[in-house]
Amino acid sequence: MSSSTMDEPFFSNLDILLFSLIAGLLVYWLVFRKKVEPIPEFKKLESVFIDKMKKTGKNIVVFYGSQTGTAEEFSNRLSKDAHRYGMKGMSADPEEYDMSELSRLPEIENSLAIFCMATYGEGDPTDNSQDFYDWLQEGDADFTGVKYTVFSLGNKTYEHYNAMGKYVDKRLAELGAQRIFDLGMGDDDGNLEEDFVSWREQFWPAVCEHFGVEATGEESSIRQYELKVHSDLNMNKIYTGEVGRLKSFENQKPPFDSKNPFLAPVSVNRKLNKAGDRHLMHLELDITGSKIRYESGDHVAVYPINDSVIVNRIGEVLGVDLDTVISLNNLDEESNKKHPFPCPSTYRTALTHYLDITNPPRTNVLYELAQYATEPKEQENMRKMASSSPEGKVRSPALLNILAILEDLPSLRPPIDHLCELLPRLQARYYSIASSSKVHPNSIHICAVVVEYETKTGRVNKGVTTNWLKSKMPTDNGHKATVPMYIRKSQFRLPFKSTNPVIMVGPGTGIAPFMGFVQERGWLKEQGKEVGETVLYYGCRHKNEDFLYQEELEEFEKTGVLTALNVAFSRDQAEKVYVQHLLKKSKEAVWRLVHTDNAHIYICGDARNMARDVQNAFYEIAEELGGLSRAQAVDYIKKLMTKGRYSQDVWS
Repeated sequence: MSSSTMDEPFFSNLDILLFSLIAGLLVYWLVFRKKVEPIPEFKKLESVFIDKMKKTGKNIVVFYGSQTGTAEEFSNRLSKDAHRYGMKGMSADPEEYDMSELSRLPEIENSLAIFCMATYGEGDPTDNSQDFYDWLQEGDADFTGVKYTVFSLGNKTYEHYNAMGKYVDKRLAELGAQRIFDLGMGDDDGNLEEDFVSWREQFWPAVCEHFGVEATGEESSIRQYELKVHSDLNMNKIYTGEVGRLKSFENQKPPFDSKNPFLAPVSVNRKLNKAGDRHLMHLELDITGSKIRYESGDHVAVYPINDSVIVNRIGEVLGVDLDTVISLNNLDEESNKKHPFPCPSTYRTALTHYLDITNPPRTNVLYELAQYATEPKEQENMRKMASSSPEGKVRSPALLNILAILEDLPSLRPPIDHLCELLPRLQARYYSIASSSKVHPNSIHICAVVVEYETKTGRVNKGVTTNWLKSKMPTDNGHKATVPMYIRKSQFRLPFKSTNPVIMVGPGTGIAPFMGFVQERGWLKEQGKEVGETVLYYGCRHKNEDFLYQEELEEFEKTGVLTALNVAFSRDQAEKVYVQHLLKKSKEAVWRLVHTDNAHIYICGDARNMARDVQNAFYEIAEELGGLSRAQAVDYIKKLMTKGRYSQDVWS
């Protein structure tokens, strides 16, 4: 062996380099690798509601599908009712439990599942019941022996009235469950509370008969929460209006949603109408740096704040210090809902941020508060107002908020903590976004009318959110005015193909989403895309008063972004002219766009009258120019809806 071979080192420099690199990577992986976090055990335990019912001796479970809080409120009332019949109930959010466990319900004697299901949008489930709905559709569970009933919440002015409640009722029966009482249907266009109370008054006797039990005769109020007053709590531990995480308004972290809203600065707040006794406004919310994304047609949800004048007056009438720091703690330690609103907080914070103090109280609130009226006649009046009797309906305090009731009944002075327990949560309000993110990626536009009217008793009622938004000027004493908000996705979307024509019908503030649509179609044109005909039917009272976005719309028409701008001024002539009249006036062009050119139709605004009248106008056009019978015309429009070519964003 030559000496040169013997002198070569065992490892070359390259070997050493590679070895060092591998060793370094191994050390890095061992030290810095992300530890796999174990799934929290409590999540697994929480899903088994049957075990929870057994542990707490409950035999009735009331599930709710709720978007605005009403179904949840009805669910709580039904679960509290159970004790009057020698039973024990629990209210439950289907999103928090494994719903396949429902098949085990017969393991509990005299058990019953009640479903309070609201319908949202175009016949859709609410956000918290989406998973349950999907599971019901796909699943093949065996619910033999499960006893149930359903109360559904909807609005007759909508196409798919009470669709969710009807579906749950039908599907549970298909899976073998036994319906023990007829499906209840509440109509928010009529009187939802009345519908619920009437159904409930027939439901409980049917339950008693089915299970062979009797009412206990206990009519006394049952408190769900107990009051704890804090005297020496650190101010950093007290909620001041946050929806979810404590101090989330001071330390904002994405992603932003209903439990973690973004505080958006108001960059523009201007009056839209030139004259008249109403106040129509355009606001722009700055979302720079929030990572919030939206699309034309989505809704912006805004958390309002109650009027401090009403809050202070409630404190005066009840003779309490509103700055007392309190917690309301659930007496049922097993309940997922520990407090009725974020606690600890002050009475002032609760009445300002968390509780609905402006809507007329529901009958259960009146009934429970009646016990505190020291004057027998006033107590009797309140109990009558809380009943579903004809006399009660006459006495009912229509349009009276809780402050007005307290002022009108001097002997009624309930403990403020019980009042706070009974009042429903103040809900977010939704507005159709009036901008396109393609043109305005860092701002969201709102178009709204300020609600203010006089009641029969001479009191002035003001819309909570619109009056609060009206006061939100871009700079308030050097501070930026902010609005807690998040985005709610919508199915109200422009066609996927920009070449498809669009027909938009939106009188009044119904113009909002179409401002976004038109901006987007203009942007697409600027990008060199081929864009189909863009036709708008808009309506207002007077051309010189409330023609919203007149300059912008006329400019869009001038530049060809809007193919046709049709405006109905309802009160500028002897006979009233509405958008449906203009549709029929241009029926040939409308029919060509719809029948020949595959146009997409969009309706936004009032559901009770406008949306129905516009739909009838389309029926008539289909009959006249399509040679269809009325039944065929109705079927034709229904098929357009199924294909996603007839969309509505309406409210009542």
